[in-house]
Amino acid sequence: MKNNLIPLHELPIGSFCRVKKLTSEGNSRRRMLDLGLIHDTIVESLIKSPAGDPIAYQIRGAVIALRSEEASKIHVELI
Repeated sequence: MKNNLIPLHELPIGSFCRVKKLTSEGNSRRRMLDLGLIHDTIVESLIKSPAGDPIAYQIRGAVIALRSEEASKIHVELI
Protein backbone atom coordinates (compact mmCIF):
# COMPACT_ATOMS: atom_id res chain seq x y z
CA MET A 1 0.00 0.00 0.00
CA LYS A 2 1.28 3.44 -0.85
CA ASN A 3 2.14 6.07 1.76
CA ASN A 4 0.30 8.90 0.02
CA LEU A 5 -3.06 8.17 1.66
CA ILE A 6 -5.18 11.01 2.99
CA PRO A 7 -8.43 10.99 4.97
CA LEU A 8 -11.46 11.44 2.72
CA HIS A 9 -12.49 14.72 4.38
CA GLU A 10 -9.20 16.30 3.17
CA LEU A 11 -9.98 15.55 -0.49
CA PRO A 12 -10.26 18.86 -2.41
CA ILE A 13 -13.69 19.65 -3.85
CA GLY A 14 -13.93 18.46 -7.46
CA SER A 15 -11.23 15.80 -7.00
CA PHE A 16 -11.41 12.06 -7.46
CA CYS A 17 -9.88 9.35 -5.30
CA ARG A 18 -9.85 5.62 -4.67
CA VAL A 19 -10.76 4.10 -1.32
CA LYS A 20 -7.78 2.22 0.09
CA LYS A 21 -8.52 1.65 3.80
CA LEU A 22 -11.35 1.87 6.35
CA THR A 23 -10.38 2.37 9.98
CA SER A 24 -13.90 2.63 11.41
CA GLU A 25 -15.32 -0.25 13.45
CA GLY A 26 -18.66 -1.78 14.33
CA ASN A 27 -21.87 -0.27 12.99
CA SER A 28 -20.02 2.66 11.45
CA ARG A 29 -17.83 0.31 9.42
CA ARG A 30 -20.86 -1.70 8.32
CA ARG A 31 -22.60 1.50 7.18
CA MET A 32 -19.57 2.57 5.12
CA LEU A 33 -19.39 -0.85 3.48
CA ASP A 34 -23.15 -0.77 2.79
CA LEU A 35 -22.73 2.63 1.11
CA GLY A 36 -20.26 1.02 -1.28
CA LEU A 37 -17.04 2.32 0.27
CA ILE A 38 -15.02 -0.81 -0.41
CA HIS A 39 -11.40 -1.12 -1.58
CA ASP A 40 -10.72 0.66 -4.92
CA THR A 41 -14.13 2.38 -5.10
CA ILE A 42 -13.83 5.71 -6.92
CA VAL A 43 -15.20 8.69 -5.00
CA GLU A 44 -15.67 12.30 -6.15
CA SER A 45 -15.85 15.19 -3.70
CA LEU A 46 -18.76 17.38 -4.84
CA ILE A 47 -19.60 20.22 -2.46
CA LYS A 48 -19.25 21.35 1.15
CA SER A 49 -22.17 22.60 3.16
CA PRO A 50 -22.05 26.34 3.98
CA ALA A 51 -20.77 25.48 7.47
CA GLY A 52 -18.09 23.17 6.00
CA ASP A 53 -19.50 19.94 7.40
CA PRO A 54 -20.90 17.61 5.98
CA ILE A 55 -19.41 17.19 2.51
CA ALA A 56 -21.30 15.59 -0.41
CA TYR A 57 -19.52 12.80 -2.29
CA GLN A 58 -20.47 10.84 -5.39
CA ILE A 59 -20.06 7.15 -4.61
CA ARG A 60 -21.06 4.49 -7.14
CA GLY A 61 -23.65 6.77 -8.79
CA ALA A 62 -25.22 8.03 -5.55
CA VAL A 63 -24.63 11.33 -3.77
CA ILE A 64 -23.85 10.74 -0.09
CA ALA A 65 -23.20 13.37 2.60
CA LEU A 66 -20.62 12.40 5.22
CA ARG A 67 -19.54 14.30 8.31
CA SER A 68 -15.82 14.95 8.75
CA GLU A 69 -15.79 12.59 11.73
CA GLU A 70 -16.98 9.71 9.50
CA ALA A 71 -14.90 10.68 6.46
CA SER A 72 -11.71 10.93 8.54
CA LYS A 73 -11.82 7.14 8.98
CA ILE A 74 -11.79 6.50 5.23
CA HIS A 75 -8.28 6.68 3.77
CA VAL A 76 -8.02 7.38 0.06
CA GLU A 77 -5.48 7.86 -2.71
CA LEU A 78 -5.83 10.77 -5.14
CA ILE A 79 -6.27 9.88 -8.80
